[in-house]
Amino acid sequence: MMLKCFVVALAIGCTFARHLEKETVQWTGGNVDWPCSSTECLYKNGGKYINKNMISTRAVIYNNEAILAFPRFKKGVPLTLGIIPLDCKTGEPSVSPYPSWSLQEEGNCGALQSVVDLFLDPQNVLWVLDTGIIDALEETPVRKCPPKVVAINVRTGKMVKAVDLSSLTGASSRLQYVVADYSADGRVFVYVTDAAARAILVYDVTSDKGYRVVLPKAVTMGCTKRDVLYPSLVRRLDGSTVLLFSYLCSDQLFSIRTEYLQTGAAAGKIHDIGTKPGKLIFLGTDNGSAVFFRFEGHTEIYRWDASTPFCPENCVKVYDGQECTFPSEVIPDYKKGRMRVLESNFPDFIRGTVGCGIDHSLVVM
Repeated sequence: MMLKCFVVALAIGCTFARHLEKETVQWTGGNVDWPCSSTECLYKNGGKYINKNMISTRAVIYNNEAILAFPRFKKGVPLTLGIIPLDCKTGEPSVSPYPSWSLQEEGNCGALQSVVDLFLDPQNVLWVLDTGIIDALEETPVRKCPPKVVAINVRTGKMVKAVDLSSLTGASSRLQYVVADYSADGRVFVYVTDAAARAILVYDVTSDKGYRVVLPKAVTMGCTKRDVLYPSLVRRLDGSTVLLFSYLCSDQLFSIRTEYLQTGAAAGKIHDIGTKPGKLIFLGTDNGSAVFFRFEGHTEIYRWDASTPFCPENCVKVYDGQECTFPSEVIPDYKKGRMRVLESNFPDFIRGTVGCGIDHSLVVM
């Protein structure tokens, strides 16, 4: 069936002063909302706050706020999980620690060390992937704590669960993405991609047990290295879920029904669903069957309805992108009933050519 899609015109260029509910929210670096001026001075003078080293790579939206991941890729990142208002009336929004300052402390394994991914589930539980490694892009990365997934109830801001992943990982593991899912009988599962190990970590949160699903060698065919392992959870009309996954370097897109992941019976259940039209960066879903992606090195975003065959005819361009920035994620804004794009000039961040700070934006598509 051919995909039919209505492309919604993007409304941008509104200033903060003119509009309460903005189509575009922009900020530079990490304009931190400090508890007091003495704390700010302490962090700055001690080298624990370097504005240009703060980059937000992942986000979720809850009501009128965006919760943001600030991985500690470089030194000087005082908070690794923050929150900003989407209805700031004037100027740039300030980033507050989420849910508290105490959860941002480096070296405290009960706190967050370096958050690299976020997933907000249908029960309003935020799942936070913390690698435990800081200064990942410095000369000497430092492991402060074991990797973990933390669950936070966004209604209350309370941490409700912490899952230690050290028994499922090794020294060479490279954890990148987390997805949360519910089984037909109500159990909670999290899936974490380990790109270096060619594996998906499956953790049954309800039963407090986990295991690794090692993927077949075919998923890395054509790859010279195991780079980025993208997962996308899509929902079928009957309520069941399927996990799509692919390496950036791979030519193919794969899928597995999550019931097989949940029962540990994944062997022989992985399907090759098609050849990708290029090197694709998967950006997110609408929490339904729509999958968003872009081509490596390009800013245009495409939408594919996973209930249709995976082919170029069913991939529709829905966003052109902005000059000098690249999309890193597409996320639902349920209050607006629209999708938002998180964009930044992260290539400058990688090259070390950032001026005052990273330019971020959350744009309504």
